[in-house]
Amino acid sequence: MGLYAKYIWPVLIDVGMRNKDTTRLRAAWIPHARGDVLEIGIGSGLNLPYYSPEVQRVYGVDPSLELQRMARKRAAAGRLPVEFLAQSAEQPLPLPNASIDTVVVTWTLCSIPDVSPALQQMHRVLKPSGRLIFLEHGRATDPRVVAWQDRLTPLWKRFTGGCHLNRKVDELIAAAGFRITELKTCYVPGPRPMTYTYQGCAQPA
Repeated sequence: MGLYAKYIWPVLIDVGMRNKDTTRLRAAWIPHARGDVLEIGIGSGLNLPYYSPEVQRVYGVDPSLELQRMARKRAAAGRLPVEFLAQSAEQPLPLPNASIDTVVVTWTLCSIPDVSPALQQMHRVLKPSGRLIFLEHGRATDPRVVAWQDRLTPLWKRFTGGCHLNRKVDELIAAAGFRITELKTCYVPGPRPMTYTYQGCAQPA
């Protein structure tokens, strides 16, 4: 891992993901989490202040030790017990089957190298009555925007931690055995190839 990926990119992503649009979406969706929570791509811990008192514990998965260092500081300032798992999401999670009430994944599915095994791990640990809450950006519906997403992704992902602009988030979630119960899509302010947003909930099918 180069110096850019190890030290510079984590700072950029921490600052960039604190804008008013991501903050608004976090405030709208993260409070719906309940019980024991698995957060995939906890990053620098920006979701932590939005968890409600109905959350008992958070397991935070992220392979970046620098982002995890930032997240530990935010966790120390809050009330929730947070257990950090320094691993990639595709690797087997050290959690029992059907042990998690809520899985939270925000602006992360774009950058997981092999997203299908990661989603299968989320499905495995989620209780049958549990929920997956997702906030992601991905493939748009406008063919002109999609064309640009496909053109830009090979170069874009080299400088953005492996981020893919063109993943069909809803289809990936459904293919992993989830039933999407709520889905909203829209553009948030910014260049359209980077800002087509999927937000919603899913349950094990």
